[in-house]
Amino acid sequence: MEIKTLMAIIIFLVAYVMIVSEKVHRTIVGIVGGILVILCGILTQERAIGYIDFNTLGLLIGMMIIVNITSETGLFNFLAIWSAKKVKAKPVALLVILSTLTMLCSAFLDNVTTVLFIVPITLSITTQLQMEAKPFLISQIISSNIGGTATLIGDPPNIMIGSAVGLDFMDFIGNVMGISFFIFVIVMALLVVFYRKQLRTMPVLQDQIMKLQARKQISQPGLLRKCLLVLVITIAFFIFHTALHLETATVALTGAGLLLLISCTRDEGTIVKVLSKVEWATIFFFAGLFVLVGGLVETGVIRDLAVKAMQLTQGNLTAAAMLVLWMSAIASAFVDNIPFVATMIPLIKDMGNLGITQLDPLWWSLALGACLGGNGTLIGASANVVVASMAAKRGKQISFIGYMKIAFPITILSVLISSVYVYWRYL
Repeated sequence: MEIKTLMAIIIFLVAYVMIVSEKVHRTIVGIVGGILVILCGILTQERAIGYIDFNTLGLLIGMMIIVNITSETGLFNFLAIWSAKKVKAKPVALLVILSTLTMLCSAFLDNVTTVLFIVPITLSITTQLQMEAKPFLISQIISSNIGGTATLIGDPPNIMIGSAVGLDFMDFIGNVMGISFFIFVIVMALLVVFYRKQLRTMPVLQDQIMKLQARKQISQPGLLRKCLLVLVITIAFFIFHTALHLETATVALTGAGLLLLISCTRDEGTIVKVLSKVEWATIFFFAGLFVLVGGLVETGVIRDLAVKAMQLTQGNLTAAAMLVLWMSAIASAFVDNIPFVATMIPLIKDMGNLGITQLDPLWWSLALGACLGGNGTLIGASANVVVASMAAKRGKQISFIGYMKIAFPITILSVLISSVYVYWRYL
């Protein structure tokens, strides 16, 4: 084995362990790991920059700006209280409606942003109803990842796959939205059965919730109208971006630029505030991660793994699809699905170069496995960690084992359903 290849593997594995252990923040790991790849001569600076997927980064930045401005209007608070009142604050119905809201918002925004706004409202409502918050929070973690599976922009792995392969917004709607919603219905039924004894409150507390006025949560109606207009335009462009010959990053950044233009104009304080709320730590983590994986691609490690996978599946498309689906799900349950998908994308591309001509089943298997597998443990996806952290700050600790006892069996069931779907639809 060449020294550069060995160094690329060592740097990547050490970075992976550091990300999983969370001893060092993953952004620092990504940046330092990417720099080491260059310093060790595995990649030149020019080659390293070439491996960074700026379409993924542009899409994330654009959507973060749009959501950050929209959050200032009070729209998310309005939706949560409106939902609670629609079901008369009945605990079981409240669990279903908040989980459904989380799932839908995660599909058309992104799951991390969604839980950042939904969780505080959930904690507020459950506190007023004197109910245990964990059933709601765990349900929302699971719902956010299922919802994120459904569209191109719902979960970072889908953004990465779509950008790398050229799959557009409508491709994801046509291939994974239906099965994602079906899985959500099954999962919600199981969660309601499992938590039904904990979902209890007193009528007097329900009356207090009913007295809240959802409309008063809208603090800036004029800004809200502008945000909704831009969101509609942006989603419409996502749907037709292939026909318009536009990349998804261009669409998202166009929407962000338009919303900044009509909402801030010359207000530098507001502009700085909006841009400062962009999750730059996530953006830089992605950049470093792309360079780390680029080192594995450059040294042929990814191709060697593809050869081994081909040997294991003997070039059989069905076996390859099932291997990708289950390997993605199990791996994504125990490590963050972002670095895993970044590793798998070039591997699947190389499998195409080595004899498997029809790659569509493999891409959809990867999307389903990585996104749904993220539900398996508390560290499986970014949204999981965000919810657990927010809950802990408010004294609502979600234990790793306690969460896994509920979520891991649900994950296995979700992947079983996906296996049947992939086989029936593509194989």
